[in-house]
Amino acid sequence: MASAWWPCLILALLSGLAASGFPRSPFQLLGKRSLPEGVADGVEVYSTKINSKVTSRFAHNVVTTRAVNRADTAKEVSFDVELPKTAFITNFTLTIDGVTYPGNVKEKEVAKKQYEKAVSQGKTAGLVKASGRKLEKFTVSVNVAAGSKVTFELTYEELLKRHKGKYEMYLKVQPKQLVKHFEIDVDIFEPQGISMLDAEASFITNDLLGSALTKSFSGKKGHVSFKPSLDQQRSCPTCTDSLLNGDFTITYDVNRESPGNVQIVNGYFVHFFAPQGLPVVPKNVAFVIDISGSMAGRKLEQTKEALLRILEDMKEEDYLNFILFSGDVSTWKEHLVQATPENLQEARTFVKSMEDKGMTNINDGLLRGISMLNKAREEHRVPERSTAIVIMLTDGDANVGESRPEKIQENVRNAIGGKFPLYNLGFGNNLNYNFLENMALENHGFARRIYEDSDADLQLQGFYEEVANPLLTGVEMDYPENAILGLTQNTYQHFYDGSEIVVAGRLVGEDVNSFKADVKGHGATNDLTFTEEVDMKEMEKALQERDYIFGNYIERLWAYLTIEQLLEKRKNAHGEEKENLTAQALDLSLKYHFVTPLTSMVVTKPEDNEDERAIADKPGEDAEATPVSPAMSYLTSYQPPQNPYYHVDGDPHFIIQVPEKDDALCFNINEAPGTILRLIQDPVTGLTVNGQIIGDKRGSPDSKTRKTYFGKLGIANAQMDFQVEVTTEKITLWNRAVPSTFSWLDTVTVTQDGLSMMINRKKNMVVSFGDGVTFVVVLHQVWKKHPVHHDFLGFYVVDSHRMSAQTHGLLGQFFQPFDFKVSDIRPGSDPTKPDATLVVKTHQLTVTRGSQKDYRKDANIGTKVVCWFVHNNGEGLIDGVHTDYIVPNLF
Repeated sequence: MASAWWPCLILALLSGLAASGFPRSPFQLLGKRSLPEGVADGVEVYSTKINSKVTSRFAHNVVTTRAVNRADTAKEVSFDVELPKTAFITNFTLTIDGVTYPGNVKEKEVAKKQYEKAVSQGKTAGLVKASGRKLEKFTVSVNVAAGSKVTFELTYEELLKRHKGKYEMYLKVQPKQLVKHFEIDVDIFEPQGISMLDAEASFITNDLLGSALTKSFSGKKGHVSFKPSLDQQRSCPTCTDSLLNGDFTITYDVNRESPGNVQIVNGYFVHFFAPQGLPVVPKNVAFVIDISGSMAGRKLEQTKEALLRILEDMKEEDYLNFILFSGDVSTWKEHLVQATPENLQEARTFVKSMEDKGMTNINDGLLRGISMLNKAREEHRVPERSTAIVIMLTDGDANVGESRPEKIQENVRNAIGGKFPLYNLGFGNNLNYNFLENMALENHGFARRIYEDSDADLQLQGFYEEVANPLLTGVEMDYPENAILGLTQNTYQHFYDGSEIVVAGRLVGEDVNSFKADVKGHGATNDLTFTEEVDMKEMEKALQERDYIFGNYIERLWAYLTIEQLLEKRKNAHGEEKENLTAQALDLSLKYHFVTPLTSMVVTKPEDNEDERAIADKPGEDAEATPVSPAMSYLTSYQPPQNPYYHVDGDPHFIIQVPEKDDALCFNINEAPGTILRLIQDPVTGLTVNGQIIGDKRGSPDSKTRKTYFGKLGIANAQMDFQVEVTTEKITLWNRAVPSTFSWLDTVTVTQDGLSMMINRKKNMVVSFGDGVTFVVVLHQVWKKHPVHHDFLGFYVVDSHRMSAQTHGLLGQFFQPFDFKVSDIRPGSDPTKPDATLVVKTHQLTVTRGSQKDYRKDANIGTKVVCWFVHNNGEGLIDGVHTDYIVPNLF
């Protein structure tokens, strides 16, 4: 049986040969005795190649082995491969002396009669069965005439899951003999760009890998090649046996400038979603631990070791309790307690004191833990913005109290009520893993088998690390209504740091010009909506370079995900619902040639007998696949209200609109780069806005002609304990000192009580405090290699009527009505810019007619705004002098 994380793919292959033992090696063709240089009992394996093409996490793998029978009599040749449990086999072919015998995927019932007949006649059965934690074994054998060549080719596909911040491709290498041409060749194409790529072999040190291993990546493409020579394969310089015996693992990750990525090909879309830079949501954890007699000895000791490590990782914002079950149930505390240093020390003492005893009462243990979490929420013992998790560990079946699996499932389902996930850990093999998996799945969690090995404590700790850092809860992926068919799972209780949500679907109609998606979720301090819009024509251009891999990969990825999720739903379905789910999964399995629990692959063997067939089968429901889900973001645009406004943009040009006059005043501040200016300060609402000046790359030695801009802005609300720092690269939001970081490539909306912040990809950011205070920050991007200019920011106040009369600052002092008078308009030094006399705040000033730009609607072109320019850093218009507004820090 396999865990939910490594869903199992089981196959059986039957041949018309007399039964004989199959070799154990994964990439192996062999005879009866060992001969030098890759020849065994007259059979030479001269080539084994594993070719993988990965496009957007979807891996298409082909394992090809070639051999020749150099003996003068017919020989039995076996092909033995270990493949990931998460994979679906899609094809298998035998080629003997140039004649190919293909595999056909058929409904399991169609192949059942041949299968049973072959077994009843004692004919050879090659079973694909569990082979360790992550793999299962595929074996087939065939008679090969003297002098003949045989080629075995197995194709399988899988969606690589993101786990602890990277994708892992896992290959078993174990030829157990020298192979003249042995090669692993992997091409990776990721539209988001590859950020890291590594490959390692467990059976050889990096020093010894030498020229056999090459790995490289650049932009969107990565490549790994492992091609050891015969001498590099030898276990010693004079040996004829192979040291290739172990795991070959490729890991990589992609660039995440944006939290999501949508790809559309041939009417199918996939949406990957993995935001970064968000604070961790506090969690309330009920650890429900089996301490029955069967846990005695090493298992309980390893459980204690794992729990002690987990306690080290608990954050002070978390809450926890231990519920121990044997024949009865006991708890560490009466209710959940905060993970303070004092409580954690007491918890360590408690864990060390745990002792095994008695029977196994799973039902009461789980119900006590669930009740404790429910009460903590109802009695407000835990933070409002926190999430609950039940983690249950057991090594056996219920044998006291309520022991009927279906009744325990019902009790647990009713108690949780869909409010939080249940994760079940099954320790060892002496338990009903199906029961644990089904119960976890119907409560939005998953099950994991903990293998009874020396590293069982590390397996437990590793599981906890996967769920230790929830970044979002209540995740919903919304797509255009009436435009999508066959949408895979698009709601998730949690998004965990280091993982990824994947959603796929079919588009309705071919005349879609744009595609929009929203991802909503609850964060640690606020609610967020990530939005992204895809221009279909731009997408088509971007896709042209991908054709070198396989063009229908998104359609096959969608089918893979859909089948996987239908099989999971089927586990807890009954009656007509189960029949419908079965029919859907079967239809897709046959259409896309996947060997699933509902289908078999039939290969007619070259014995000229229709009853002699190889049947690849995926038996049982204890080994179906785990679902994934996609996600992504889309673009909205901000339409500013037509109200009075105040702004600073460009070479800091301050513009003050005076609606009563239907006119505007403007001024400039000439200060050195690095200077921080106070723009707004309201002691009543607690709002403050400061801006830091940057200069050109090559500033003029004449300070009067030097260009300066705002490169960083700090917006703070002391009453809400809220701060946001905006630079030309990123936006960082602090809520009660907890940071969330966003990129200008994001389109995201953040909401909480009294606050809304919306980032519009590469355009602007809008911050609103309640009804009546709205600021817009505009991003100005220039050519990266521009010899003079940097990117810079513009700041706009589009609504300030809720700010108090005490508001001050270079902009804030003008929020309240004030009067001015312009007279004596006359020619200026520039004939196109007349001068005039301005009377304002009891001062009489000479001003010049000019214009500035308003970039709220268009950051590139802007709208011309005519104004009267006040010289000398606004002297006479602003209160005091401009140096009064210089402050030491952004906040």
